[in-house]
Amino acid sequence: MTYLALSRFRTSGPFLAVLLLTACGDSFEVIEETNFAEVLNIDLTTMTRTSSGLYIEQLAEGTGPAAVAGQRVTVSYTGWLSNGSSFDDGQFTFTLGVGEVVAGFDEGVLGMRVDGARRIIIPPELGYGAAGQGPIPGGSVLIFRIQVVGIT
Repeated sequence: MTYLALSRFRTSGPFLAVLLLTACGDSFEVIEETNFAEVLNIDLTTMTRTSSGLYIEQLAEGTGPAAVAGQRVTVSYTGWLSNGSSFDDGQFTFTLGVGEVVAGFDEGVLGMRVDGARRIIIPPELGYGAAGQGPIPGGSVLIFRIQVVGIT
């Protein structure tokens, strides 16, 4: 099981409340202050920042209707830390907008179309927060390249 799929167990109910309370005094990376590894080729000035703090770069528009909350979406993805190390990649299907993945991933996929591709930068508050997950240290900014393979 991928780290992304495991996240559905870490972002709901009482655990989320504990996670948010635990995060209050911890040191989080701040996207705008992060020195991204050169290999990631990140230029925040070319990306769109949402009100939640997520950064989105549209790489390919895709075709067909845009994905909406409640639909099953199949994606291929690769995830990196700001230092350029890849922590996960693969393909999986999830229900959009119901908390099966970290909040930043849900938000980043919303509105994508089949064969569409985006790069998103997720602040720690929309990722794994202070807890981290596997090779992802607590307080980490996450970078994903996502392509939508199917929407049902």
